[in-house]
Amino acid sequence: METPKIFESEYRFCQILWDNEPVRSSELVRLCQEILGWKQSTTYTVIKRLSQRGVLQNEHSVVTSLASRQQVQTAEIDELIENRFNGSIPSFLAAFTDSHALSKEDLDDIQKMIDTIRKGR
Repeated sequence: METPKIFESEYRFCQILWDNEPVRSSELVRLCQEILGWKQSTTYTVIKRLSQRGVLQNEHSVVTSLASRQQVQTAEIDELIENRFNGSIPSFLAAFTDSHALSKEDLDDIQKMIDTIRKGR
């Protein structure tokens, strides 16, 4: 199943869900009020919309995700690289490193990932 597109405000909601799931919808309302400043109706609208799109499920007022944080982040990165960098990871990395200094630890972690990929994971 393809991960559905999640928009920015929905992503902030999903972060709260991922950090607290499974969670009662009433508790999500409280958390969204506290963290996002949302009204009850806004939270319930987002729950309904994301449920219809297969991002989460709401059964007996208990909300759980159907798409993990990693799945959503991966889909977002895939879309970004495809749409902005013509699918070129080297072009993406060149643009990223032009504006972000990488520490020795970052470079070591990246090298470990590359080594793992080369070994076939």
